[in-house]
Amino acid sequence: MLEPRDQFLTVDPVWNRIRKEANEAVADEPLLGGLVHSSLLHHRSLERALSYRISLKLASGEMSEQILREIADEAYSADPGLGAAARADLVATLERDPACHRLLQPILFFKGFQAMQAFRVGHWLWKEGRRDMAYFLQMRVSEEFGIDIHPAARIGRGIMIDHAHSIVIGETAVVGDNVSMLHSVTLGGTGKEDGDRHPKIGDCVLIGAGAKILGNITVGECSRIAAGSVVLEDVPAHVTVAGVPARIVGEAGCSQPAVSMDQMFEER
Repeated sequence: MLEPRDQFLTVDPVWNRIRKEANEAVADEPLLGGLVHSSLLHHRSLERALSYRISLKLASGEMSEQILREIADEAYSADPGLGAAARADLVATLERDPACHRLLQPILFFKGFQAMQAFRVGHWLWKEGRRDMAYFLQMRVSEEFGIDIHPAARIGRGIMIDHAHSIVIGETAVVGDNVSMLHSVTLGGTGKEDGDRHPKIGDCVLIGAGAKILGNITVGECSRIAAGSVVLEDVPAHVTVAGVPARIVGEAGCSQPAVSMDQMFEER
């Protein structure tokens, strides 16, 4: 008889689709067979595959792949929410990134997705009081992927980070569910102040490339931050802001900007 967890795994539609795509990928490009088998087909669940992928990418002379894999396996076993968040991030990437055509692509090739899953393991370590190990993962994610997310930051599910280079998210930042952001986004502070000093991003927000959102301010749900904007004040829900400093230039344009990924606007 199957154990309860194994019964769940047999009806996991995301993982089943990934395995189907993996077999098709090997048939199409046999030279990638080793990569696909070791990263996906060799594992019995998405969580195990992610543990392998995270440990492989972040291992160094200072920390072995085996130790990192044990840490990631422990995190996924202790917190089922990590696997649920990974699935939501995968589906979000497939739905919103026009360059993504299969669920296996983010796991194998997209550093934004990989960095986010490594961050989630680091955040679990942070909550468990294992702060130094969490900082180590933050350092390696920054070195490997060019993305710097403090392990204390709180980030929801369904996150899509397109291109992902030079993302910076500070210690007290909060990011809601179903948020999309492009490369070179900063959620930072405004100086040397301590305490709660970073932005709070609502659900379904779209943050354009190069946008800087600074200070303990709130960006309302379903709003859009135009590329290159510098946001220094609260942003209401359902609007578009643009400029340096950013100001309201119109409505959000749709009910869920982060899903539509429409960055065009007409200044009012």
